[in-house]
Amino acid sequence: MITSIATTDATVTDAEMTEPVHHMLAARDLLPAEHFLDSGYASAELIVGMKKNFGVTLVTPVLLNSSPQARAGAGFDRTAFTIDWDKRQATCPRGDTSTWWSPATLRGTKAIVIKFDKETCRPCPVRDQCTRSKTGGRTLSLQPRELQEVLDHARLQQADEQWRAKYGTRAGIEGTIHQAVAVTGIRRARYLGLQKTHLEHVFSAVALNLIRLDTWWNGHPLDRTRVSHLARLDLSLAA
Repeated sequence: MITSIATTDATVTDAEMTEPVHHMLAARDLLPAEHFLDSGYASAELIVGMKKNFGVTLVTPVLLNSSPQARAGAGFDRTAFTIDWDKRQATCPRGDTSTWWSPATLRGTKAIVIKFDKETCRPCPVRDQCTRSKTGGRTLSLQPRELQEVLDHARLQQADEQWRAKYGTRAGIEGTIHQAVAVTGIRRARYLGLQKTHLEHVFSAVALNLIRLDTWWNGHPLDRTRVSHLARLDLSLAA
C-alpha cells in the first residue's frame, strides 16, 4: 500500500528526498525498521544518517570499489590492505606499512589519503599487481572511519546470496511504480504547478490502493504469470 506522497521538481534527486520523507513517516508513526531503496539513493553518509536520526536501516546496493584493481578483478584492491584506524596506518598484503596518512578533500568530500614509501614499493616483486605508477608508491583513498566501515560492510553484505534474496522484496516496489505508470499515467503531469501535480499524485495513489484492496478482498492476485509462446501452443494442442 502507498502510505506517503511527496511531489518535487524533477531536479531534486532521490537521495535528497530520503530524509524529508522519513520526517513525514515519523510524524505519522509509520517509520519502517528497514527501507528498501534502489542504487540511486545509496551512499555511506545516507546510510549512517538515516540510522542515527531515524533508527531506519537502509537496504540498498552501494557502488562497488572503482579502483583499477577492483574493476579488473585482479591485483590488490583496497580490501587487500589492513587498516589500523587507531594507529593511522595501513599494511599492504606483503606486510609493509604506510608512511603517510593525511585528511584531505577529494571532489568536495572529506577523505583520508594513505601513501606507501616509493622506496618500499619500487623493488616489490608484486608491484604490477598493486599500482600503475612507474616511480611512486601505492596510494589509498578512504572515507572517514565511520563511513568507510559502513561502506565496507554494505559491500560485503550485498555479495551474499541471503542479502540478494532479501533485496528481492524491492521487486514489489518496482511493481507498484509500473502499475502507477500503466494504470494512472503518472509519468506525465496533467496540470501545471507543484500543488496541482501533488493532488494528482494523491488521487493516483488512492486509486492504486483501492485496486489493491479490491484484489485482496476478492482473492484476485495483481500479478499476471507470463506464459511463453511455446507453452500457449502446448495448451492449445492439449485442448
